Amino acid sequence: MGKLKDRYIRFDWAIKRLLRDKANFAVLEGLLTVLFEDKTQIVEILESEGNQLAETDKFNRVDIKAKNSKGEIILVEVQNTREVYYLERILYGVAKTITEHISLGESYGNIKKVYSISIVYFDLGKGNDYLYHGQNRFIGVHTSDELQISTKQEDAILPKYPREIFPEYYIIRVNEFDKVAKTPLEEWVNYLKTGEIEPDTKVPGLSEAREKLKYYSMAPAERYAYDEHLNAIMIQNDVLSTAKLEGLTEGRSKGRAEGREEALLSTARNLKAMGLSMEDISRATGLSKEDIVKL
Repeated sequence: MGKLKDRYIRFDWAIKRLLRDKANFAVLEGLLTVLFEDKTQIVEILESEGNQLAETDKFNRVDIKAKNSKGEIILVEVQNTREVYYLERILYGVAKTITEHISLGESYGNIKKVYSISIVYFDLGKGNDYLYHGQNRFIGVHTSDELQISTKQEDAILPKYPREIFPEYYIIRVNEFDKVAKTPLEEWVNYLKTGEIEPDTKVPGLSEAREKLKYYSMAPAERYAYDEHLNAIMIQNDVLSTAKLEGLTEGRSKGRAEGREEALLSTARNLKAMGLSMEDISRATGLSKEDIVKL
């Protein structure tokens, strides 16, 4: 049986426009259930700066912040273009979320567990897998055992592992996925990469996405905005690739250290000449806004 001819909306657009609606929670719940290998129920979408619609946020990234039935907070972010300090920004986003959800004077016992899920469409480092998972475990240097902490819950002293408290990080490197989708997770990543959904899928979230994320179900104005979004992503990636190539070519004739620095400056000059914003140039190159102004 062949795939449906319907076009399906990209997940980043769905996050920004559709998945904040309670009627569509099942799509996001499905992804989380498959990723965590545990039934996940979203009870609330929390306010997040990345959710806010803005003309300057056409293509780089979009995120959604949700609270599950356990009171835990889940950040899901889609990043379309390269960012030099991406891991640092993930860390900052998680730290900011933790502090936002505990009031001054509250007990540290009220700190919420945070999950950070990054769906990236650019070359993020080296690695052979398309999914990476990080969590805090405290392991004995000499004994190799995992540290277990005693904690008070409902007037009882219970054991708890640090990994149950500290944030967890998932990074999905979409472009590295090159398998025939056989598992629920593989079907989800295949959709993230290709926009394809099997017509007879039983995977949590994807069966709902087939009905709710159809391209041709959108109103004409919404389809136009979505097509412009796709064009912006393609143009941005082309601009970054071209600028990087030109910068490297220019710096190749100089010494290694000097060449790398000149390549970075040249890339920034090219991006500036192409009309990118100061913030985008800074994200792409790692240069400060002050340095960019001087170019």
